[in-house]
Amino acid sequence: MRTGWSAADIPDLTGRVAVVTGANRGLGREITRYLAGQGARVVMACRDEDSGAAAATELRRAGVSGPLEVRRIDLGSLASVEKFAASLAGESRLDVLANNAGLMAVDRGLTADGFETHMGVNHLAPFALTARLLPLLQATPDSRVVTMSSMGARLGHVDLGDLGWERRPYDRWQAYFQSKLANLLFTFELDRRLGARRAEGVEPPAGPGTTAGAAAAGGVGPPAGGAGAAGERTSALAAHPGGARTSLGRTGRSWTNKLVPLWRPFLQPASVGALGFVRAATDPGARGGEYYGPLFQAWGPPIRERPSRQARDPQLAARLWELSERLTGCAAP
Repeated sequence: MRTGWSAADIPDLTGRVAVVTGANRGLGREITRYLAGQGARVVMACRDEDSGAAAATELRRAGVSGPLEVRRIDLGSLASVEKFAASLAGESRLDVLANNAGLMAVDRGLTADGFETHMGVNHLAPFALTARLLPLLQATPDSRVVTMSSMGARLGHVDLGDLGWERRPYDRWQAYFQSKLANLLFTFELDRRLGARRAEGVEPPAGPGTTAGAAAAGGVGPPAGGAGAAGERTSALAAHPGGARTSLGRTGRSWTNKLVPLWRPFLQPASVGALGFVRAATDPGARGGEYYGPLFQAWGPPIRERPSRQARDPQLAARLWELSERLTGCAAP
């Protein structure tokens, strides 16, 4: 008896190409397993290449049929993001950009670019990576950008005047929730912008991360003779895993970090938590601007979910987008 969308519903992905960040462990590894298991070629974007290589070896031994390739990316460094994007310059297509990697409730810190760690790694780096890879995505029919959020996004508040927690007392959980809400605002704004350009038939403007400026910015432009109109059939979606058994939330000196493992018996396996993301990435019926998560919020098969009112605020999303462009130096579209 069917109980909802499952791995059996993933279509054949032979010939498709996906980039999965954080593919060496947890949800990223499960997303990789599902995509490559249906024949997709997966570029495993990992901060630790050795860990990525070990994960790829184990996945191959488990019988995944799609090619696996490990490349290094450190989302704590915009220079690393740029270098990774430039390494894809020879690719002819990119069907799925899976912005999965992230961190949760870590001690206060800064990225190499001086951003608060949650905001830098969870939002600004994926924003920059998407901007740099968008021309290649736009050159691929029916491509998708899928970004991992969290059910904790409903508890978040984006403070545009203090994204880095410089004026507020640092709260590790609110910093995490803010970054996860930013993921949703980014996704919906990206899909709105792609849709507007499709309707207008506008070509991508020159600039970092766009076709004309891709080479100068270290980004990736479409191959010669690629798709026509900007954003043609490229869409943006988001997902969250509910309560999933991963290593997230354990790295930190707070007493709350020590409580995280106590919840493990009540969480669903990462293989189940990853299904919402995989559905957003592969379900032929999924549409841009949609958000997927477990049926019962923390558990269950993936369904289309209604985001919070704040996540659906177009004015907030547009302001966050503009600020993200200024902070990262990447404009798209």
